[in-house]
Amino acid sequence: MNDVIQWLVEPVQFGFMQRALLVSLVAGVVCAVLSCWVTLIGWSLLGDAVSHAVLPGVVLAYVLAVPFSVGAFLFGSLAVGLIAAVRSSTRLKGDAAIGVVFTGLFALGLVLVSRIPSQVDLNHILFGNVLGVTDSDILQVLAIGAIVLAVALLKRRDLTLYAFDPTHAHAIGLNPRRISALLLTMLALTVVVALQAVGVILVTAMLITPGATAFLLTRRFPRMLAVAAALSVLSSVLGTYLSFHLDTSTGGMIVLCQSGVFALAYLGAPRQGLIPRALRRRAAARGRASPGSVAAVS
Repeated sequence: MNDVIQWLVEPVQFGFMQRALLVSLVAGVVCAVLSCWVTLIGWSLLGDAVSHAVLPGVVLAYVLAVPFSVGAFLFGSLAVGLIAAVRSSTRLKGDAAIGVVFTGLFALGLVLVSRIPSQVDLNHILFGNVLGVTDSDILQVLAIGAIVLAVALLKRRDLTLYAFDPTHAHAIGLNPRRISALLLTMLALTVVVALQAVGVILVTAMLITPGATAFLLTRRFPRMLAVAAALSVLSSVLGTYLSFHLDTSTGGMIVLCQSGVFALAYLGAPRQGLIPRALRRRAAARGRASPGSVAAVS
């Protein structure tokens, strides 16, 4: 028992771990809430695109000595605008437009990093640096996270209706384009929040995995939001603790915990889990066989 208490208490005795836990928790909650709508609408690839497209903005922000959140948000918005422009002005499908835009912007970011290696730490940008966040970084994360969650709370009904049935949303007077633009803006801001915790590459996992896991566990959307947030918080805390004790990448460990929770849901979810479905099929097969066997005996 003492060992368990020591395992839990030791990390929080350090200031950098307290800051890391705070940022990880905020990023986990914000990403989890947005991931539910991303999962329902089918924007997983778009979330991946935005998270990678912000790289040149982050690099330029470091070079110009401005908050990296400014550069990340500008290039995230630029990516969304370019994808929309390519889709509307060509016959390319959405996945092709997304692939062209985000790979081009991500490549631009890599080129910028290679040209100014002394000013920018590639590992911190790509994989996050949650253990090295400063007070100003925390203020940025808290402010942006509060904005995204406040908008999600105020517009949750409109966003949910748009996710389930855009046609009906338009029929009752909502503007699907405005809702889509609002959700895309929230997506870009959420990427900015998660960058501090897990970096460019792993942001995609935080934007998809919590919502996908909750989708397997419940069919009610309000409960889906709560389950996604709870599981994301659990993964963020556990991943941060494990990274401290095992001396591993914090962002990587957080995402690994989220993937582990998804695997458990995939196998054991009451309705959609692999094991319960197999058991139900076996029970149904036995039920169908029983009447025949009884008749044969009689």
